[in-house]
Amino acid sequence: MSPLLDVANMRVRYRTAGRFEAKVKGIGDPFIDAVCDVSFSIEPGQTLGLVGESGSGKSTIARALLGLKDIAEGSVRFDGRDLRSLDARSLAEVRRSIAMMWQDPVGSLSPRLTVKSLVTEPFRIHGRDGRDLDEEAARLLTMVGLTPDFGSRYPHQLSGGQARRVGVARALALDPKLVVADEPTAGLDVSVQAEVLNLLADLQKRLGIAILVITHNLSVVRHITDRMATMYLGRFVEQGPTQAVFGQPRHPYTEALLSANPDPDPDVAKHRVEISGEVPSLMDRPSGCEFHTRCPHVRDICRTVRPMVTTEGGEHSFTCHFPLSRAPHEDRSAGRTGQSGE
Repeated sequence: MSPLLDVANMRVRYRTAGRFEAKVKGIGDPFIDAVCDVSFSIEPGQTLGLVGESGSGKSTIARALLGLKDIAEGSVRFDGRDLRSLDARSLAEVRRSIAMMWQDPVGSLSPRLTVKSLVTEPFRIHGRDGRDLDEEAARLLTMVGLTPDFGSRYPHQLSGGQARRVGVARALALDPKLVVADEPTAGLDVSVQAEVLNLLADLQKRLGIAILVITHNLSVVRHITDRMATMYLGRFVEQGPTQAVFGQPRHPYTEALLSANPDPDPDVAKHRVEISGEVPSLMDRPSGCEFHTRCPHVRDICRTVRPMVTTEGGEHSFTCHFPLSRAPHEDRSAGRTGQSGE
């Protein structure tokens, strides 16, 4: 099966100084790389989860896919079309097939518009307002478990869970092939989180849509994604099938994130992996392996040589000179030097 979305070696940059300031101060490269050399793919009906600390580049990837941020390097192919080579009209056509669920369920809804106006707004923006908008609003609200009478309400009259359902309805208005969900459970009670996740899973099964989930909630990743990728300083440090990564993480950063995930069973003894120090600045990236300043298993080579990308089983990839043991007592000292994965 051909991937619906295929991203290869994507780089996204942010300017840190204006052209005049850069010239006066002699700044040769007035940019920072928010996303570096990132590659991944999503097949139709598949869910990919992006995890990592705040500022790791997850939301920047989402904005780049939606055309809200320029891509400096690499290729992005959606449904067989290279997004970077399309003109404005063709790109607008493709963007109808990619929908976004924003992080703040209430804040992402205009307080001046009714729910009916909000969920039918995509039809007006993309020139499809010839439809019966009352009928479309009722259809979309029913699809997400709300009654049609919600169409007359305003965002301040909705609970967090109801606002999230409205966001889902708006995202599905144009029958997208890919939905980008940025923290879909943020700010919701645990019981409401489960309802939203079950709704997304049901809609995915019924409609066959692919989903890119950006989240800090590893429980969400474990239960609704097929594949996951861990980001650190704008790079993927590990990527693979979700169950394989949870079952045996190969990168120390992934291990630390997973060990910090709370377990509801108080009788479960859990080994916590702690990482010390602050996340380095993107303006002063560490040499070698960029995680070496916080890694509990750092060696001398980690400080000077960037690790190569290693792939196991054709699907599970990671960048580490001394990957975590696959067996409990395997010796980690026999690392590889390799070439840079960039």
